[in-house]
Amino acid sequence: MAAGLVHIMPELKVCVCDRGQFRVPADARSLALAAGVTRIFQSLGIWEGMQKDSSPIARMKITDSGPGDRSRPLLLSFEGQVAPGQPFAHMVPFRDIVDQLLKKTRGKVSMIGSVEVVSLDTEGPVAKISLDDGALIEAELVVAADGSRSKLRSLAAINTVVHDYRQVGLVSTISHELDHEQTAFEHFRPSGPFASLPLRGKKSSLVWTEGAKNARRLQKLETAEQVAHIEEAMGNCLGRTRLEEPIQGFPLRLCIAREFVRPRLVLLGDAAHAIHPITGQGLNLGLKDVAALLEILINCLRRGQDMGSLQTLQDYERWRRLDVALMAMATDGLNRLFSNDIVPLRIARDLGLGLVDRAPVIKKALVRHAAAIGSGEPRLLRGLEI
Repeated sequence: MAAGLVHIMPELKVCVCDRGQFRVPADARSLALAAGVTRIFQSLGIWEGMQKDSSPIARMKITDSGPGDRSRPLLLSFEGQVAPGQPFAHMVPFRDIVDQLLKKTRGKVSMIGSVEVVSLDTEGPVAKISLDDGALIEAELVVAADGSRSKLRSLAAINTVVHDYRQVGLVSTISHELDHEQTAFEHFRPSGPFASLPLRGKKSSLVWTEGAKNARRLQKLETAEQVAHIEEAMGNCLGRTRLEEPIQGFPLRLCIAREFVRPRLVLLGDAAHAIHPITGQGLNLGLKDVAALLEILINCLRRGQDMGSLQTLQDYERWRRLDVALMAMATDGLNRLFSNDIVPLRIARDLGLGLVDRAPVIKKALVRHAAAIGSGEPRLLRGLEI
């Protein structure tokens, strides 16, 4: 290889601080990973290990009905592959994602667990973070990936746009009598969407939205009563079911940071943007952040520039801001449109879904967008080297 094409990268030291203890969570959630996003894990060599209990999503079927309706007509369906042998998404248990990431990073980065950040100083040539155990960490760049109630975002005095949906996302895993045939079902109900998403074998991940009061009531029911509610909400499309995990509840809110970056600080994932789970794109948005930031930082280091400078980090913010804003508006709008039983709205939305279902060009474009493989995505998501 010609000498001018060889990129010599400086050695980077990475430290990860977490209030937890870097353990695999006892969590019932499974997450939809878009085709483009799985390429990040392929590049790390851990995608194969994540697939043991996962399932491809080969098709999706969307229905809509009011309370008590016996008929649930199919309004919109997607199916097909984004490339030969590659479905547009996979369902992967959250615990398997964390397990593989921990195995990959142990011994390669410094991990400090069971600590809280108490102060942040981003003035000067390095950022300084003080921890509650008295430790001080200095770094050229701080990445805040500490969730929608980010402590680092608060310490940096970055304001947010917040809307409480007064809804709870209920999640569990079920086994069922009939084969899902790698099909994801999403049924829109007045209280919010109810989704059944395929896992390996005759198992599915459930994600459904309820008002906060009703969600608390459902979680307190006996298991048999919970199963009865689940089968009714599903329209018995998968036959008799059994709960494999206790039902967990997660309060839902929209939270978008007004700034994604400050000098030596970058917000990533839910710390920058938490959206409604109606489209299952929350984690995908965060991993697209990872791919975009990595691409910008690597190019910066190759040029010998300061990766913590505001100019460098603003390139990341400009790249991600529009995608996040469009997804936040789309999920918020869909939730408002479908989480009701207003007859004129039902007629209009069902007509719209039916028109999309009869437009193959639009459906193909929607699938490619959901798969995160478009030309404007980071190189890793398009299967390209950085």
